[in-house]
Amino acid sequence: MTKAEMVNKIAEGTGLTKVETQAAIDGFLAMLKFALKQGDRVELRGFGTFKTVTRQERSARNPATNEPMTIPEHETAVFRASKELKKYLNNRS
Repeated sequence: MTKAEMVNKIAEGTGLTKVETQAAIDGFLAMLKFALKQGDRVELRGFGTFKTVTRQERSARNPATNEPMTIPEHETAVFRASKELKKYLNNRS
């Protein structure tokens, strides 16, 4: 599902306009990115948790040239699904 499809479905379900729905989604995503940039955890009860982790520097090989290269230490975002979400996904009818 794309962001545009999500906006359409939420607008239909809530009675909000597409512009209002787009603004709400954009605001939520901006807040999420800002919190992660600050190093905060973002927990959505019943859905999951977003947080950042530091990946250590490591050696790798360029698959096209087979040359060794070093991937520097970097921050990345991770998502961990809640027990409720996992249960919902695995109890399909």
